[in-house]
Amino acid sequence: MDRRTPVTASAISRPGETLLNDIEYRFRLMGQGPSPLSVDGRSLGHGLPRRAIALSELSVILMHPSCGYAARDAVWRLLVQRARTGDPAWHAGAVGVALPGLRFKAYLLAKLFTGDVQAAIVEHFLRALSTVDLARPGVVGNLLSAAFSKARTELRDLEPASSGAPNHVPGAVVPPAPYGHPDLVLARAVNAGAITAQEAELIGVTYLEEVSLTAYAERTGQPRWNLYKRRTAAVARLRAAIESGELFDPYADVVNEATATLVLDTPTSRKRP
Repeated sequence: MDRRTPVTASAISRPGETLLNDIEYRFRLMGQGPSPLSVDGRSLGHGLPRRAIALSELSVILMHPSCGYAARDAVWRLLVQRARTGDPAWHAGAVGVALPGLRFKAYLLAKLFTGDVQAAIVEHFLRALSTVDLARPGVVGNLLSAAFSKARTELRDLEPASSGAPNHVPGAVVPPAPYGHPDLVLARAVNAGAITAQEAELIGVTYLEEVSLTAYAERTGQPRWNLYKRRTAAVARLRAAIESGELFDPYADVVNEATATLVLDTPTSRKRP
Protein backbone atom coordinates (compact mmCIF):
# COMPACT_ATOMS: atom_id res chain seq x y z
CA MET A 1 0.00 0.00 0.00
CA ASP A 2 1.36 3.41 -0.98
CA ARG A 3 2.17 5.31 2.23
CA ARG A 4 1.12 8.54 0.52
CA THR A 5 -2.41 7.34 -0.29
CA PRO A 6 -5.10 8.33 2.28
CA VAL A 7 -6.60 5.26 3.94
CA THR A 8 -10.36 4.69 3.82
CA ALA A 9 -12.43 1.55 4.27
CA SER A 10 -12.87 1.25 0.50
CA ALA A 11 -9.17 1.81 -0.18
CA ILE A 12 -8.19 -1.08 2.10
CA SER A 13 -10.44 -3.69 0.48
CA ARG A 14 -9.99 -5.71 -2.70
CA PRO A 15 -12.74 -7.00 -5.00
CA GLY A 16 -14.01 -10.43 -4.00
CA GLU A 17 -12.63 -10.25 -0.46
CA THR A 18 -14.45 -9.52 2.76
CA LEU A 19 -13.03 -6.31 4.12
CA LEU A 20 -11.83 -7.52 7.51
CA ASN A 21 -10.20 -10.64 6.03
CA ASP A 22 -8.43 -8.48 3.49
CA ILE A 23 -7.24 -6.10 6.21
CA GLU A 24 -5.89 -9.07 8.15
CA TYR A 25 -4.03 -10.32 5.05
CA ARG A 26 -2.44 -6.91 4.43
CA PHE A 27 -1.68 -6.47 8.12
CA ARG A 28 0.28 -9.72 8.13
CA LEU A 29 2.24 -8.53 5.08
CA MET A 30 3.12 -5.36 6.99
CA GLY A 31 4.80 -7.54 9.63
CA GLN A 32 7.11 -9.24 7.13
CA GLY A 33 10.39 -8.11 5.61
CA PRO A 34 13.50 -6.59 7.18
CA SER A 35 11.81 -3.36 8.34
CA PRO A 36 8.23 -4.03 9.47
CA LEU A 37 6.16 -1.22 10.96
CA SER A 38 6.99 -1.38 14.67
CA VAL A 39 7.00 0.40 18.02
CA ASP A 40 9.79 0.71 20.59
CA GLY A 41 8.88 -1.48 23.55
CA ARG A 42 11.80 -0.09 25.55
CA SER A 43 10.35 3.43 25.55
CA LEU A 44 6.78 2.22 26.13
CA GLY A 45 7.66 0.22 29.25
CA HIS A 46 4.83 -1.46 31.24
CA GLY A 47 6.46 -4.87 30.91
CA LEU A 48 6.52 -4.89 27.10
CA PRO A 49 9.55 -6.51 25.40
CA ARG A 50 12.46 -4.05 25.49
CA ARG A 51 13.03 -3.99 21.72
CA ALA A 52 11.36 -3.09 18.46
CA ILE A 53 7.96 -4.84 18.29
CA ALA A 54 6.35 -5.33 14.88
CA LEU A 55 2.66 -4.38 14.89
CA SER A 56 1.65 -7.93 13.95
CA GLU A 57 3.42 -9.20 17.09
CA LEU A 58 2.12 -6.28 19.12
CA SER A 59 -1.49 -7.22 18.39
CA VAL A 60 -0.84 -10.71 19.82
CA ILE A 61 0.83 -9.27 22.94
CA LEU A 62 -2.11 -6.94 23.62
CA MET A 63 -4.55 -9.87 23.47
CA HIS A 64 -2.61 -11.91 26.06
CA PRO A 65 -4.17 -11.98 29.58
CA SER A 66 -0.85 -10.93 31.11
CA CYS A 67 -0.95 -7.58 29.29
CA GLY A 68 -2.40 -5.01 31.67
CA TYR A 69 -4.62 -2.00 31.08
CA ALA A 70 -1.74 0.45 31.52
CA ALA A 71 0.30 -1.26 28.79
CA ARG A 72 -2.68 -1.34 26.42
CA ASP A 73 -3.38 2.34 26.96
CA ALA A 74 0.28 3.29 26.47
CA VAL A 75 0.38 1.37 23.19
CA TRP A 76 -2.89 2.78 21.92
CA ARG A 77 -1.98 6.35 22.78
CA LEU A 78 1.15 5.90 20.69
CA LEU A 79 -0.74 4.27 17.80
CA VAL A 80 -3.29 7.08 17.74
CA GLN A 81 -0.57 9.72 17.86
CA ARG A 82 1.22 8.05 14.93
CA ALA A 83 -2.04 7.81 12.98
CA ARG A 84 -2.66 11.52 13.56
CA THR A 85 0.55 12.35 11.70
CA GLY A 86 -1.41 11.53 8.55
CA ASP A 87 0.80 8.58 7.54
CA PRO A 88 -1.53 6.03 5.87
CA ALA A 89 0.70 3.18 7.01
CA TRP A 90 -0.08 4.02 10.65
CA HIS A 91 -3.79 4.32 9.88
CA ALA A 92 -3.66 0.80 8.41
CA GLY A 93 -1.53 -0.41 11.32
CA ALA A 94 -3.98 0.88 13.93
CA VAL A 95 -6.86 -0.84 12.15
CA GLY A 96 -4.84 -4.07 12.00
CA VAL A 97 -4.05 -4.03 15.72
CA ALA A 98 -7.73 -3.35 16.49
CA LEU A 99 -9.00 -6.22 14.29
CA PRO A 100 -10.25 -8.50 17.13
CA GLY A 101 -12.44 -5.71 18.50
CA LEU A 102 -13.57 -4.62 15.03
CA ARG A 103 -14.61 -8.19 14.19
CA PHE A 104 -16.74 -8.42 17.31
CA LYS A 105 -18.40 -5.07 16.66
CA ALA A 106 -19.08 -6.05 13.04
CA TYR A 107 -20.61 -9.32 14.28
CA LEU A 108 -23.03 -7.42 16.52
CA LEU A 109 -23.94 -4.99 13.74
CA ALA A 110 -24.54 -7.84 11.30
CA LYS A 111 -27.15 -9.19 13.70
CA LEU A 112 -29.05 -5.94 13.31
CA PHE A 113 -28.51 -4.62 9.80
CA THR A 114 -28.22 -5.84 6.21
CA GLY A 115 -25.85 -3.11 5.01
CA ASP A 116 -22.06 -3.27 4.69
CA VAL A 117 -21.33 -3.45 8.39
CA GLN A 118 -17.60 -4.11 7.97
CA ALA A 119 -17.04 -1.01 5.85
CA ALA A 120 -19.10 1.08 8.26
CA ILE A 121 -17.25 -0.02 11.39
CA VAL A 122 -13.81 0.44 9.78
CA GLU A 123 -14.67 3.85 8.33
CA HIS A 124 -15.92 5.15 11.67
CA PHE A 125 -12.95 3.63 13.51
CA LEU A 126 -10.63 5.56 11.20
CA ARG A 127 -12.57 8.75 11.92
CA ALA A 128 -12.47 8.09 15.67
CA LEU A 129 -8.66 8.01 15.55
CA SER A 130 -8.70 11.78 15.06
CA THR A 131 -11.24 12.55 17.79
CA VAL A 132 -10.73 10.09 20.66
CA ASP A 133 -9.67 11.69 23.96
CA LEU A 134 -6.24 10.27 24.80
CA ALA A 135 -6.50 11.55 28.38
CA ARG A 136 -9.31 9.11 29.14
CA PRO A 137 -8.45 5.54 30.18
CA GLY A 138 -9.46 2.65 27.93
CA VAL A 139 -8.34 4.21 24.65
CA VAL A 140 -9.11 1.26 22.37
CA GLY A 141 -12.45 0.65 24.09
CA ASN A 142 -13.37 4.28 23.55
CA LEU A 143 -12.34 4.04 19.89
CA LEU A 144 -14.43 0.93 19.31
CA SER A 145 -17.38 2.34 21.22
CA ALA A 146 -17.38 5.52 19.13
CA ALA A 147 -17.03 3.54 15.89
CA PHE A 148 -19.85 1.17 16.85
CA SER A 149 -22.18 3.99 17.83
CA LYS A 150 -21.61 5.98 14.63
CA ALA A 151 -21.79 2.90 12.40
CA ARG A 152 -25.02 1.79 14.06
CA THR A 153 -26.62 5.18 13.41
CA GLU A 154 -25.46 5.22 9.78
CA LEU A 155 -26.62 1.67 9.07
CA ARG A 156 -29.99 2.25 10.76
CA ASP A 157 -30.61 5.25 8.51
CA LEU A 158 -29.79 3.16 5.43
CA GLU A 159 -32.02 0.19 6.31
CA PRO A 160 -34.77 -0.47 3.72
CA ALA A 161 -37.31 -1.15 6.46
CA SER A 162 -36.76 2.28 8.00
CA SER A 163 -36.46 4.16 4.69
CA GLY A 164 -39.52 2.61 3.09
CA ALA A 165 -37.57 1.03 0.22
CA PRO A 166 -38.60 -2.55 -0.64
CA ASN A 167 -36.36 -5.46 0.26
CA HIS A 168 -37.30 -8.88 -1.06
CA VAL A 169 -34.43 -10.94 0.36
CA PRO A 170 -36.03 -13.56 2.66
CA GLY A 171 -35.43 -12.72 6.30
CA ALA A 172 -33.51 -9.55 5.42
CA VAL A 173 -36.18 -6.98 6.27
CA VAL A 174 -35.47 -5.23 9.56
CA PRO A 175 -38.72 -4.36 11.34
CA PRO A 176 -39.35 -0.62 11.68
CA ALA A 177 -38.92 1.13 15.02
CA PRO A 178 -39.35 0.26 17.84
CA TYR A 179 -37.83 -3.09 16.75
CA GLY A 180 -34.31 -3.95 15.62
CA HIS A 181 -32.32 -1.97 18.18
CA PRO A 182 -30.72 -3.56 21.26
CA ASP A 183 -31.24 -0.41 23.32
CA LEU A 184 -34.99 -0.71 22.67
CA VAL A 185 -34.91 -4.35 23.78
CA LEU A 186 -33.57 -2.96 27.05
CA ALA A 187 -36.34 -0.34 27.07
CA ARG A 188 -39.00 -3.04 26.73
CA ALA A 189 -37.32 -4.93 29.57
CA VAL A 190 -37.77 -1.82 31.70
CA ASN A 191 -41.45 -1.55 30.71
CA ALA A 192 -41.92 -5.24 31.56
CA GLY A 193 -40.39 -4.71 35.00
CA ALA A 194 -37.49 -7.11 34.38
CA ILE A 195 -34.89 -4.38 35.02
CA THR A 196 -34.90 -0.72 36.05
CA ALA A 197 -34.04 2.20 33.77
CA GLN A 198 -30.75 2.66 35.64
CA GLU A 199 -29.90 -1.00 35.15
CA ALA A 200 -30.74 -0.76 31.44
CA GLU A 201 -28.30 2.13 31.05
CA LEU A 202 -25.61 0.24 32.98
CA ILE A 203 -26.00 -2.89 30.80
CA GLY A 204 -26.22 -0.94 27.56
CA VAL A 205 -23.12 1.17 28.19
CA THR A 206 -20.81 -1.48 29.67
CA TYR A 207 -21.78 -4.40 27.42
CA LEU A 208 -23.03 -2.99 24.12
CA GLU A 209 -20.81 0.09 23.92
CA GLU A 210 -17.66 -1.41 25.49
CA VAL A 211 -17.22 1.22 28.20
CA SER A 212 -15.36 -0.36 31.12
CA LEU A 213 -17.03 -0.66 34.50
CA THR A 214 -14.24 1.47 35.99
CA ALA A 215 -14.85 4.26 33.47
CA TYR A 216 -18.62 4.10 34.08
CA ALA A 217 -18.06 4.23 37.85
CA GLU A 218 -15.86 7.30 37.47
CA ARG A 219 -18.39 8.93 35.15
CA THR A 220 -21.31 8.41 37.56
CA GLY A 221 -19.47 8.71 40.88
CA GLN A 222 -20.59 5.26 42.08
CA PRO A 223 -18.45 2.51 43.67
CA ARG A 224 -17.35 -0.02 41.04
CA TRP A 225 -18.08 -3.03 43.27
CA ASN A 226 -21.67 -1.88 43.83
CA LEU A 227 -22.12 -1.41 40.08
CA TYR A 228 -20.70 -4.87 39.43
CA LYS A 229 -23.16 -6.52 41.85
CA ARG A 230 -26.11 -4.56 40.41
CA ARG A 231 -25.13 -5.41 36.85
CA THR A 232 -24.71 -9.12 37.60
CA ALA A 233 -28.17 -9.33 39.15
CA ALA A 234 -29.78 -7.25 36.38
CA VAL A 235 -28.17 -9.30 33.60
CA ALA A 236 -29.49 -12.51 35.19
CA ARG A 237 -33.05 -11.11 35.21
CA LEU A 238 -32.72 -9.74 31.68
CA ARG A 239 -31.44 -13.00 30.20
CA ALA A 240 -34.15 -14.97 32.00
CA ALA A 241 -36.81 -12.67 30.52
CA ILE A 242 -35.34 -13.00 27.00
CA GLU A 243 -34.97 -16.77 27.18
CA SER A 244 -38.50 -17.25 28.56
CA GLY A 245 -39.93 -15.38 25.56
CA GLU A 246 -41.26 -12.56 27.72
CA LEU A 247 -39.26 -10.05 25.67
CA PHE A 248 -39.62 -11.70 22.27
CA ASP A 249 -37.89 -9.64 19.59
CA PRO A 250 -36.01 -10.74 16.47
CA TYR A 251 -32.88 -8.96 17.77
CA ALA A 252 -33.04 -9.82 21.47
CA ASP A 253 -30.31 -12.43 20.89
CA VAL A 254 -27.81 -9.59 20.35
CA VAL A 255 -28.29 -8.45 23.93
CA ASN A 256 -28.34 -12.04 25.18
CA GLU A 257 -25.10 -12.95 23.40
CA ALA A 258 -23.33 -9.73 24.38
CA THR A 259 -24.11 -10.12 28.08
CA ALA A 260 -23.01 -13.75 27.92
CA THR A 261 -19.67 -13.18 26.19
CA LEU A 262 -18.38 -9.66 26.80
CA VAL A 263 -17.40 -8.90 30.38
CA LEU A 264 -15.29 -5.78 30.76
CA ASP A 265 -13.18 -4.76 33.73
CA THR A 266 -14.68 -7.30 36.12
CA PRO A 267 -13.32 -6.75 39.64
CA THR A 268 -11.59 -9.81 41.05
CA SER A 269 -12.01 -8.85 44.68
CA ARG A 270 -14.25 -6.60 46.67
CA LYS A 271 -13.01 -3.05 46.85
CA ARG A 272 -13.93 -0.43 49.40
CA PRO A 273 -16.10 2.44 48.06
